[in-house]
Amino acid sequence: MTAHTPTAQDLRGSASDRLRQLAPPRRFYPVLATAALFVGMLGAGGIRYEGFTSPQVILNLLVDNAFLIVLAVGMTCVILTGGIDLSVGSVVALSTMLAASTLRAGWPAALVVVAVLLTGSVLGLLMGLVIHYFEIQPFIVTLAGMFLARGLCYLISIESIPIKDPTFTSFAMGTIELPGGYFITPAVVVALVVLAIAAWGLHMTRFGRTIYAVGGSEQSALLMGLAVARTKVGVYVISGFCSSLAGLLFSVYMLSGYSLHAVGMELDAIAAVVIGGTLLAGGSGLVLGSALGVLVLGTIQTFISFDGNLSSWWTKITIGVLLLVFVVIQRLFTRRQA
Repeated sequence: MTAHTPTAQDLRGSASDRLRQLAPPRRFYPVLATAALFVGMLGAGGIRYEGFTSPQVILNLLVDNAFLIVLAVGMTCVILTGGIDLSVGSVVALSTMLAASTLRAGWPAALVVVAVLLTGSVLGLLMGLVIHYFEIQPFIVTLAGMFLARGLCYLISIESIPIKDPTFTSFAMGTIELPGGYFITPAVVVALVVLAIAAWGLHMTRFGRTIYAVGGSEQSALLMGLAVARTKVGVYVISGFCSSLAGLLFSVYMLSGYSLHAVGMELDAIAAVVIGGTLLAGGSGLVLGSALGVLVLGTIQTFISFDGNLSSWWTKITIGVLLLVFVVIQRLFTRRQA
C-alpha cells in the first residue's frame, strides 16, 4: 500500500480548518468590531492631533464617562431581554437632586447613598412589575417613568443645589496614582467593579443565562420552566439601581444636583449599548461591548475637544451615523442567522 500524498487542495483545506478553529465564537464578532472601531478612531486621532493617544488622554475617557459605563451596564441587561428603559437619564437627575438636597439637610453621606440607591431600585421594580404583569410595552412604561422622575426633580427644587459635603468632595477630588505618573479617579474603580460583576453575573449565574434565554425567545424560556417573570422584573431593578448609582457618580462629577442634569443621557446609554454590539431584539450582547461603546462615544467628544473649531453638535451627528450603521449591521446579521 502506498501512502497518500497530500495534494495542494488537501493542504488548503486543512489550513482553513485550523484557522476556523482559532476563530473566536460568532457572539464575539460585534464586540471585536466595536473594539476595532475604537482602536481605529484612536489611531486616526493620533495621526491628526499630537498627544491624542497619550495614556492619560485614554484614561480620561474612563474618568469622564465612569457614570455612563454604569448606566450602560443596566441598559444592557434590559435590552438583552428585548426591553428598553427610557427613564434612566431622569433617574440620574433625580438621584443628583436627592443626594444634593439630603446632604444640604444634614443627612450622613452613607445614609444618602443608601436612600438614593433604594429610590432608583424601587422605581425600577415598579416599572418592571407594570411591564410584566400588565403586559404593557416597556417603551410606554419607562417613558412614563422618565416623566415621573423628571417631575420629581422639579418638586425638590428648580435651582441647582451645590454639594459641599466633605465625603462627596473628597471622593470627587480623590485620585488613584498609576505607574508612570498617570491617574484615575475612584469613580472609575466603581464603574469597573460594576462592569466585572455584571459580566460575571450574566455568564456565570442562572439569572444571567435566563436573561439571554428570555431575550432569545420568551415563549421558549417559559416552556423550559425558567423564571421569566422574576427575570423580566429583575432587569428593571438592576437598571434602576445602576441609574441611581450613575446618578451618585454624576453628582460627584458635577458636585451639584440639578433638575436638568442628564437630559438625553438615556439616548447616549442606548447608543453605547447598540454600538457595543447588543441586539435591540434581545438575546445577544456583552457588557464589555457596551463599555467599549461608551469609550467610542467618549473618543468622539475628545476629537471635538482636540480640534477646537468643530461644533459640539458634531458629537450628536457622528453618534447618529454610527448608531444607524450598527443597527443596519444588526439587521443584516439577524437576517443571515434566520
